[in-house]
Amino acid sequence: MFSEIRVTQMAAYLLKKRGGRMAYIKLLKLLYLAERQAMAKWGESISGDLFVSMPQGPVLSQTYDLIKGDTQSPWNDLIKGEANYEVSLVHDIEAEDLDELCPAELKILDQIFEEFGHIPRFEIVKYTHDHCAEWEDPRGSSYPIEPKNVFRAMGKNEHQVQKLLEKHNEQQQLDLLKARLV
Repeated sequence: MFSEIRVTQMAAYLLKKRGGRMAYIKLLKLLYLAERQAMAKWGESISGDLFVSMPQGPVLSQTYDLIKGDTQSPWNDLIKGEANYEVSLVHDIEAEDLDELCPAELKILDQIFEEFGHIPRFEIVKYTHDHCAEWEDPRGSSYPIEPKNVFRAMGKNEHQVQKLLEKHNEQQQLDLLKARLV
């Protein structure tokens, strides 16, 4: 189930590592690459967001909506839109502001930032087109990216894909049960 608070903390963490500001397309790509890595490692994403193919490459659907939206939300408490298609932190963050993320999730964000954080925004877009085999050009529209396609693109064999899908589906069922309890 999508957690706006978790994806907000993920974005804030990456923004802090970048000095508090970056192009939103770069942030979207870094978040996608981190979620992709989490899927390959654990069979589930960190934020529970939906993966979609869009013309500029794969993105997290609901996170993209948060970046372009202007509704009151936890996202807007920490992150604001800026000129030139950039976003920035509303205020500096501390470790306690990231209480929804565990050390293993922060480690994935660190690894992705170390590998891609220095790369210009449109080079990351090109990278996701060229190296994220689960992405298909939607020709001006958008298509959902199925978890099994992410697993395959990350080099998992069919047995591993099936096991990860089972885990992913179990987590979705647990999320639905938890949502009904609230």
